[in-house]
Amino acid sequence: MTALHGVTRTDQYRALGLSTFAFTVCFAVWTIFSIIGVQIKGDLGLNDTQFGLLVATPVLTGSVSRIFLGVWTEQFGGRIMFPLQMLITAVAVWLLTSVETYEIFLLAALGLGFAGGSFIVGIAYTSRWFEKEQQGTALGIFGAGNVGAAVTNFAAPFLVVALGWEGTARVYAVVLAVTAVLFFILAKTDPIHEERKRTGKGPVSTAQQLAPLKDIQVWRFATYYFFVFGGFVALASFLPRYYVGAYGLELTTAGVFAGLYSLPGSVFRALGGWMSDKWGARAVMYTTFFVSLVVLFIMSYPQTSYVVQGINAPIEFDFGLSVGLFVAMTVILGFMMSLGKAAVYKHIPVYYPSHVGSVGGLVGMIGGLGGFFLPISFGVLLDLTGIWTAPFMLLFLLVAISTVWMHVAIRRMERLRHPGLEGERDLSDLPDAPYEAASTGQPQAGRGSRSAPAE
Repeated sequence: MTALHGVTRTDQYRALGLSTFAFTVCFAVWTIFSIIGVQIKGDLGLNDTQFGLLVATPVLTGSVSRIFLGVWTEQFGGRIMFPLQMLITAVAVWLLTSVETYEIFLLAALGLGFAGGSFIVGIAYTSRWFEKEQQGTALGIFGAGNVGAAVTNFAAPFLVVALGWEGTARVYAVVLAVTAVLFFILAKTDPIHEERKRTGKGPVSTAQQLAPLKDIQVWRFATYYFFVFGGFVALASFLPRYYVGAYGLELTTAGVFAGLYSLPGSVFRALGGWMSDKWGARAVMYTTFFVSLVVLFIMSYPQTSYVVQGINAPIEFDFGLSVGLFVAMTVILGFMMSLGKAAVYKHIPVYYPSHVGSVGGLVGMIGGLGGFFLPISFGVLLDLTGIWTAPFMLLFLLVAISTVWMHVAIRRMERLRHPGLEGERDLSDLPDAPYEAASTGQPQAGRGSRSAPAE
């Protein structure tokens, strides 16, 4: 028996396993345009900006929907919301196969995007089954469902070759619908909602759920997530196109190489959760940003030819990344992003235990919007500059800004932790002040302890 009343280890493993599997399937569906979109681009004669918009449109719905899906999950429970969200998405994916024009493709992509809302549903549902000391690891394991992007990159190209993009979409729709039914049958109601049923206490109101969103630290977490998640989704969608265009690879090969990026960007999220539990999320975020800056600087350098006027004759040499070295850089970047994603979400159930759905929904929404705006920006940059590596220059700039903001905010918080200065501001912005305690004036147990992760 665990510290949670009436919850066994079997209950925890069941909830974590089912939600992780469901999220994996949803994420595979959410990124399907990264593969079928390449064929659609050719069929409709789209330019890079139009292709970027098509790939990014599902991300818009998946991002914006997270805020209200999070609130509804807090109110009605993940056992209800998860299957409902999957069934609605499955219908949209199936209807996609009857579309013929670009404008209607964009509308259909909005419906498909609900697959991305599964993230906050799973976060709110899974966190209810674990103690604070285990939530970082548990949510990291759940977040490894991002591997669904790798599943799509590896498998979808071969399905497209065998069945066409329409047949591929139908397969995805059926798998998603079956997953929804299995989840509803096998999952159990989380302990919080069981307690509400037992006591007759109603769900928390929407206004109460949204109250913490006025805290600046919520928006800071969201900014970090804009890169570690939004950038991950954007690159998972963009890399197949990049490999085909920049290196002249076949779609199947490009999908495999993009999958090599998506795989570590997903499965190591559990490691990031464990590291955040053990050493604190602040250290993990610093590591993520510093390593990403180095990798993105290398990836940003365009293929260049130099001519040096030598003593006897001009000396010519080229500089650029081979496809093998570039793939290696993406693997490192994906790995660091996976650690950062887990570190961001380690904070939320600790700081906002009664508002996981709304706070996590906002953070997830902003991060998901990165997955919407960045692919469009990539396409615009390619059209305007004609430089294949321009999208990586944009990501480098984004990480540099985020790193500076994080460091300045942390140094400011550290100064405010000195005696006599803490009363100058809301303690919810300090590394170890939970929102509930800071906003209600209740005693803040464990200030300065290792049990609360440092922001």
